[in-house]
Amino acid sequence: MNNDQIYRRWFEEVWNQGSEQTIDELLPQNVAAHGLADPGETHRGPEAFKEFWRQLRGAFPDMHFVIDGLVSEGNIVAGRWTVKMTHKGDHLGVPPTQKPVTITGMTFLRIENGKIYEGWNNWDQLTLTRQLGLPLDLRPG
Repeated sequence: MNNDQIYRRWFEEVWNQGSEQTIDELLPQNVAAHGLADPGETHRGPEAFKEFWRQLRGAFPDMHFVIDGLVSEGNIVAGRWTVKMTHKGDHLGVPPTQKPVTITGMTFLRIENGKIYEGWNNWDQLTLTRQLGLPLDLRPG
């Protein structure tokens, strides 16, 4: 499986299908995930990532990502994506609004030997909070 296929597998299985098993398979213990929630914060290790993942999927259990484009160079794969989802759970610390949301983002992954060792994420949290009618300082947890 090449790095582009691993990138697509990550979004399809982990985010669209909710596969925790794929997280365990693709993330080594020393993985670093940047930009998931607070700017400058880095989640280290699969368990730290899973905590974020559970919160987001708990709030938006029907999320569906579409990869809008990929670019690869060496061991880095960069992708633009769009996600559609409905706020159905209270995992963001606020009651579910039942509102549909569409946001965009970009994720760069450093992939080596079939594993994701580092990820950089930039996603439109402002649009998320506006579409839900929530305070601008909404952070999971």
